[in-house]
Amino acid sequence: MCSIISTENLKYIYSGDSEINADDITALKNVSLNVGKGEFITILGRNGSGKSTLARILNALLIPTEGVCIVGGMDSKKEENHWEIRKMCGMVFQNPDNQIIGTSVEEDVAFGLENIGVQTEEIRIRIDEAMKCVGIYEKRESAPHLLSGGQKQRVAITGILAMRPQCIILDEATAMLDPIGRKEVVSVIRQLNREYKMTILHITHHMDEAVFADRVIVVDDGEIKIEGTPKTVFSKAEELKKLGLDVPQVTELFAELKRNGIELPKDVFAELKRNGIELPKDILTVEEAVKYLAPMIERVKNV
Repeated sequence: MCSIISTENLKYIYSGDSEINADDITALKNVSLNVGKGEFITILGRNGSGKSTLARILNALLIPTEGVCIVGGMDSKKEENHWEIRKMCGMVFQNPDNQIIGTSVEEDVAFGLENIGVQTEEIRIRIDEAMKCVGIYEKRESAPHLLSGGQKQRVAITGILAMRPQCIILDEATAMLDPIGRKEVVSVIRQLNREYKMTILHITHHMDEAVFADRVIVVDDGEIKIEGTPKTVFSKAEELKKLGLDVPQVTELFAELKRNGIELPKDVFAELKRNGIELPKDILTVEEAVKYLAPMIERVKNV
């Protein structure tokens, strides 16, 4: 897979030059990673782990103290590359109110396009295309401040999408949302990844949002501690807990059931396998839980 982002031995130090922080703080150290085109990566970590600092380095909002960050073949340490890197990797922040400035949804989406010099006729095409893609078209004339939190984040994503980046970085973009708003945003970024092959870097502390990723990266104390598929990472429950994290609620539920000797009988597994039906071994989502429990429920019905 061709890389869109690569870093090697990244280190970032916040300089202690104020009365509040007199000492230097090392936020990242020895971070090396590769992000493939079209990949969906979730970055997990507790508060202060360094994940937001990493996001800002990947978008050239911060420049590494040491190490290298290459985005689309461009070195982020070179100032002349910053504008192109930010066009290539759009950033969605935690609070959508900090990104929305227009008096209507379509006016807000147009703002970024006007700033990069897109022609008027092309702006109209891109606005409509992006709003329809994200599912906010019917709200195009609405005032953003009247929208729900999830809808506001969709507007923020639309503004980035209209500029046609190759990658979208979401820095805790669901942190201030209620469960419905979080679900809306996750649904949109999954669609962008699946249908439009857009590279997604989703930084979050919600475990259940990580189960849809191709790869999960766990950051703590400025370093990458665990990396792998969601099933691989969430199988390390004890290690995650030591890092101040947890596993998805559904995963924890089934682990607890198994610890108490409650699981699908082996003969049911064998019968299903003979019929060509493979059940998930590590439950991460509600959908997998339903698939796992269906044969058990069917057996109870037939008793």
